[in-house]
Amino acid sequence: MKPIYKILFTLGGVLALLLGLIGIVLPGLPTTPFILLAAYCFAKGSQRLHQRLLDHPWCGALIRDWEQHRSLPLRLKYLAIGLMLLMSGLSIWQLSSQPLAQVSILAVALIGALTVIRIPTRSSTAGQTNRP
Repeated sequence: MKPIYKILFTLGGVLALLLGLIGIVLPGLPTTPFILLAAYCFAKGSQRLHQRLLDHPWCGALIRDWEQHRSLPLRLKYLAIGLMLLMSGLSIWQLSSQPLAQVSILAVALIGALTVIRIPTRSSTAGQTNRP
């Protein structure tokens, strides 16, 4: 791969990671898809940064699971959408005197929820081994 592409993928990974981190505190902005996008970009652009994400205690397991199955468990999707909607609802309630802000938060939350819904879902038993 040409060096310019590696630089572009690395920059894209940094941007996606930043958006994912912002999504932790900003209501309605999904974190999971941006973290997965960052992992993809880093895998193409910087093996060192990709490995750092894989080794991270909070998101490493999610990324390894995604790379193995290319889908999310239904439980995780419910959790992501539920937390997004909860935080968005609290923000909308707090901003009751600012209808434009409320509509903006609602729009971002719906886009985030649709993004998570569009990620392939797998059954909770996919990829698990049977234990006696």
